[in-house]
Amino acid sequence: MNPSKITTTVGLNIGQIDIAGIRMSFWDLGGQQELQSLWDKYYSESHAVIYVVDSNDRVRMNESKEVFDRMISNEYLSGIPLLVLANKQDLPDCMGVREIKPVFQEAGHLIGRRDCLVMPVSALTG
Repeated sequence: MNPSKITTTVGLNIGQIDIAGIRMSFWDLGGQQELQSLWDKYYSESHAVIYVVDSNDRVRMNESKEVFDRMISNEYLSGIPLLVLANKQDLPDCMGVREIKPVFQEAGHLIGRRDCLVMPVSALTG
C-alpha cells in the first residue's frame, strides 16, 4: 500500500478475511477520545483485542495505558486474548517492545491469566 494512503482511523473501518475456511471480522475503531465511548458497543461480539499504540508518542503513552486498562476492565472482554501492537517501529526514536511491555504489564491484575502479547509493527513497512 502506498504510505500516503495510510491515515488515522476516524470512526469505524470493518474488514473480513477467510483463513482455512474460517471467516474473521476486524473492527478498526478510532482511538480519539470522542470515539472511545462507542467501543463498548462492540465488546460483546469480540473474541480478541488488538490494541495499537503509537510507540513514537512518549507523552501520551500513559494516557494510552489508562485507556487500555479501562477497556480490558469491561466484563465482556474478561478472559479474551490481548495483543498490543507497538506501531511506528520504523521511526528512529520510537520506544521498543522492551520499553512498552512493562507499561502494559502494570495492568497484570486486570489482564489476569489471559494471553497478552506486545509486538513491534509499522503500518508503513510491516
